Amino acid sequence: MVRDGRGHLTKGKPIMLALLTTATAATTAAVPCVAWAGPPFGFWWILIPIFWIALFALIFTFAGRRWRRAARAGYGPYGYGPAAATRSAEQTLAQRYANGDITEQEYRARLEVLRANRGDTA
Repeated sequence: MVRDGRGHLTKGKPIMLALLTTATAATTAAVPCVAWAGPPFGFWWILIPIFWIALFALIFTFAGRRWRRAARAGYGPYGYGPAAATRSAEQTLAQRYANGDITEQEYRARLEVLRANRGDTA
């Protein structure tokens, strides 16, 4: 048993700490640090951030192009293409007419309004 600086009994901890410190110091002194002792890196360090900036730029460019193309094509919560919502409305109107919920005059009038708002007569 050994007493530490505060008078507490320890089981050889100061001796172990002293041996560990000595071994670490001896190893550090004997083996040079290769990372700092090697040749200078020079201007090559600038290539690393340039690579990452270019990589993120490519990712955002392709993701943005894909998003813009999808937006132009009309993808979205209401289907495909700009006429998707109108065609869906026409289908709903046809279903209501088939079920007998509306008369033929109402069906034709509402269908005419839907097609006029869509812009084309297809």
